Amino acid sequence: MLTSASLYAQNAPVTQQMESGALGSDWNTLTATGTTYITSATDVAASQNPGNATKVASYTVTFPGPGSYDLYVRVRVGSGAANDDSFYYGNGFGVKDPTNSDDWTICNNLYGVGYTGGALAVDGGGTAAQTGVWKWLNLSKFNGGEAPVTFVVAANNLTQTFQIGGRENGLDIDKVVFGTTGLYFTVNNLDNGQQGSVNPPTPPPTPTGPPIAAGKSKFLGGIYSNAQAPNFTAYWNQVTPENAGKWGSVESTRNVMNWAELDAAYKLAKDNGLPFKMHTLIWGAQQPTWIASLPPAEQLAEIKEWYMLVAQRYPNIDIIEVVNEPLHAPPTSPGTNGDAGNYANALGGSGTTGWDWVITSFQLARQYFPQAKLWLNDYSVENTITSAQNYLVIINLLKSRGLIDGIGVQGHAFSTRNTPASTLTTTITSFAQTGLPVYITELDIDGVNAQGQLDDQIQLAEYQRVFPLFWTNPGVKGITLWGYRIGHWRTTQGAYLVNSDETERPALAWLRSYVKETVLATKTAERFAVNAYPNPAAGGQFTLQGTEKLSRIRVLDLSGKQVYAVQVAKQPAIDVKLNVAPGLYIVELSDGQSTQSKKLVVE
Repeated sequence: MLTSASLYAQNAPVTQQMESGALGSDWNTLTATGTTYITSATDVAASQNPGNATKVASYTVTFPGPGSYDLYVRVRVGSGAANDDSFYYGNGFGVKDPTNSDDWTICNNLYGVGYTGGALAVDGGGTAAQTGVWKWLNLSKFNGGEAPVTFVVAANNLTQTFQIGGRENGLDIDKVVFGTTGLYFTVNNLDNGQQGSVNPPTPPPTPTGPPIAAGKSKFLGGIYSNAQAPNFTAYWNQVTPENAGKWGSVESTRNVMNWAELDAAYKLAKDNGLPFKMHTLIWGAQQPTWIASLPPAEQLAEIKEWYMLVAQRYPNIDIIEVVNEPLHAPPTSPGTNGDAGNYANALGGSGTTGWDWVITSFQLARQYFPQAKLWLNDYSVENTITSAQNYLVIINLLKSRGLIDGIGVQGHAFSTRNTPASTLTTTITSFAQTGLPVYITELDIDGVNAQGQLDDQIQLAEYQRVFPLFWTNPGVKGITLWGYRIGHWRTTQGAYLVNSDETERPALAWLRSYVKETVLATKTAERFAVNAYPNPAAGGQFTLQGTEKLSRIRVLDLSGKQVYAVQVAKQPAIDVKLNVAPGLYIVELSDGQSTQSKKLVVE
C-alpha cells in the first residue's frame, strides 16, 4: 500500500497545452506575447452542449499514477466580459456526444472569478474579476452553472481522453492542468508545472492600519463596492460609493429602490468616523432609463423625489457631488442605452447662462442638503488649459451664487499620463485661485506596459510623478483613489494596487511611505504674505513685496511654460520686468519647502 508521501511524489501534475489537441474546425490557434492558445471562432447556439463536432477539442492525457485529480484551467476573458466567458468540458473522461447535454459540464461566469497572484493557492473560483489578463481557476471546485467534476484515474487505465467544447468566441484558453486532489497549487506552481503542497501556502499578513493618511491635514480616500471593501479602513480615510449612489443603480425600476450597497458604504463611513461623499445626484450616464421619455414637469418631480429620498435616508452626508461630468456627459439625450436621463431641459436647459440646468441642480441640493458640502466633478479638466477654463466658467457661475463648496477633478490615468507636470500644476492652481478647495476625486494610475502586460515599475514611476503634484499642492485638500483592488473599472489596465493574492504592489508600498514622510504646509496663505503691484502690470513691470522668506520666484504662462525665474534670498521686495505678451500668468513663489501661486494680469 502506498504511503501518502509516496502517492504525493508519484502523482505529479499533468499539463496539457490546448493547441496540442485534435481541434475541431471552429477552434483557432493564436499566439500573442509568447503565449499560444486556442479560441472558438463562433458562439454556440445551444446553451448546454457544444452542438456539433466542429466545436470540440480532444486530448490524449497520460497520467503518472492512479488517483483523483482536480482540473485547473488558464483562461483569458475577452472585452465582452460576460459575453466572452464560458466553455464546456467533458463530464468525466472519454469521447462525448457534442449534442448530449449530459455529457458536458458548462463552465460560465468566468469574467467574475480567477486567480492571478503568483503565491495564491488556486482553490476554486477566486476573485480576479477582470478581462484581458490570463488567470487560473480550479474547475473541480468552481460551479460555473453545473456541479463541478473531479477526474478519477484507475491503475489499469492511465491514458485517458479529455474533451472541451467551445461556447463563446471571446474566451481564450491556454492550457489545463490535472493536479492531485487534496493538494494546494499556487499560480506559480501551475504556470511552471510544479507539484502542489499538502499544506496551503501562508497568506500574506492582513493589513491592520491605521489609514495611510491618518493624522494628515488631507484625506486619502477610496471607493466602496463589494470588490473594494476588504481591508478598506486599513488604507483609506474617506468613503465614496463607486456605483451604488448613481440614480440608475438605486432606482433602475421606477419606484423600486435598491439601497443595499449604498447603505453599506454609508455605514462604513459613519461607523469609522470617515467623511462620506455621495456620488452622484445628476449625471448623463447610469441614470434610470424610464425617466428619459417622461414629460419635463414629471421629470422635475422625479428629480426632486430622488433628492428627497437620498436626504431622508442619509441625513449626515458630508459631501455631495451634485453634478458629475457636465462638460462630458450632460443629461441632454437618451444616450446609447437610454441611460443619459434626457432631463436637462426639466432643470432649465442651457438658459441664459448656458448652464442653467447645473445651477438648478445645485439650488435643489442646497434646499434638500443644507448641511452638506456641494461639489462639481468632471474629468480631463486638468490636462489642458482650455479644458480648465471651460470648467471654470461653470464653477464661477455657481460660486457667484454661493452654491458650490468644492471643485472635483477626477484625475484618471487617461487624463494625467503624458500630461506635463507643469500643466497639471497650472490647471490645479487655476482652480484653487477661485478660493474654493480642490479635490482629486477619482485617481487611478495604470500599471501595464505597451504590450498590455502587468508592469509594477511603470505604475510606480507614474505614481511618483503624478501623486506628489496633487498631494503637495496647497490648493488640493484631499484625494480619493478610484479603486485599489482587482475588480475596479481599470483592472485590465493594471491600475489596482493589491494583487489577487493580497500582496501589495510596489506603488502602494511607496504611497504609504511617501504620505507618511511628507510634511504638508498647513498655513500656506499666511506663510507667504506676498503682494504684487500693480496688478494688472502695465508692460509686464511689477513689484513683489514681502518676499523675505522666498528662495525662488518663477512666472509661468497658461501652458505651463516658464517665462521668468530668479533665485532670491532675504530680499524684502523684488522688481520684475517681464518681456511677454499681454494675458494671464501664474507667479509661483517658493521657500524651498512649499509653493504658493498668484495670478498676474499683464496689460
